[in-house]
Amino acid sequence: MLKVSDLTVRYGTTPVVHGVGFTLAADEVLTLVGPTGCGKTTILHALAGLRPLAAGRIELGAWSASPDHIVPPEQRNVGMVFQDFALFPHLSVLENVAFRVRERAIAELWIERLGLSDLREAKPERLSGGQKQRVALARTLAHEPALVLLDEPLSNLDAALKRTLRWEIRDALKAASVPAVWVTHDQQEALGVGDRVGVLREGRLEQLAPPGSCFETPANRFVAAFLGDATFLPGTIAGDRVETELGALDVLPGAPETGPVDVLLRPGDLELSVGDEDGACLGTVCWVRYEGTTRLYAIRLRNGVELELRTHSDSAFAPSERVALRVREGRRFTCFSSDARP
Repeated sequence: MLKVSDLTVRYGTTPVVHGVGFTLAADEVLTLVGPTGCGKTTILHALAGLRPLAAGRIELGAWSASPDHIVPPEQRNVGMVFQDFALFPHLSVLENVAFRVRERAIAELWIERLGLSDLREAKPERLSGGQKQRVALARTLAHEPALVLLDEPLSNLDAALKRTLRWEIRDALKAASVPAVWVTHDQQEALGVGDRVGVLREGRLEQLAPPGSCFETPANRFVAAFLGDATFLPGTIAGDRVETELGALDVLPGAPETGPVDVLLRPGDLELSVGDEDGACLGTVCWVRYEGTTRLYAIRLRNGVELELRTHSDSAFAPSERVALRVREGRRFTCFSSDARP
């Protein structure tokens, strides 16, 4: 188990990570996500022993590191997977994976599991980006690390390859029963592969929870807006419902008890139909974006608020067209106090 307590890192006198803490179970994958410069990679470097701690403690198996007790990288049994692959160009796939591995059979095992058997003798220059990343992962797992750190491992790959390789990497980590910290700037990747997601802002953990909790019940407006498309509809809490331009909406537990609030709306929360429909809220199409199987619309309500909603691409409403909006049946909503606006 990995245990991180009050992790604090400074660059010179400038603090960049502030009091971060979490634990990881034996085969748990934690994804860290946040804006550029929020401290994601710095946390990885601290875990690997590449960056000294200003405060806090890291515990993994038999070792424990703190500002007063430095454990060098080579004594931590931590494996790293980099975005630029970091393969030896003059060595074959097998030689890369087996480099300084005690048992060659372990290298052969991960070469087979990651679908590299036909490329055992190939040099990196012959490999695609996805194949190089599989080699890098196989090399890391062949050393049987106690922890794997992945620094944006898919950022150099095309979108189609990312969608398949992310699951292959996750499956391999689970097969190895090794905890992993996976840094990414891709929100979908973070939500998809992490058993838990840590959302960072300016070196602090804003929320650490399962993906569904971070997305559906975000801890604050920052998390809500960062993880996926989000718009906010003003309203007023009245009992266990909130009165809005869209009518009375059911709220999730944890909403403010009284006063003005902002209701979190995702593009999938609303339905769109032709204008002047009885009982529906009316709005005007501001813009539309074709996304292939879907279309994303911005709709301006009569009170001036703009909401985004997504429909199947079969629907085709034009800018300036009058439309009707309804909340999808069964939806309940997260609300934030209007006083908490950034």
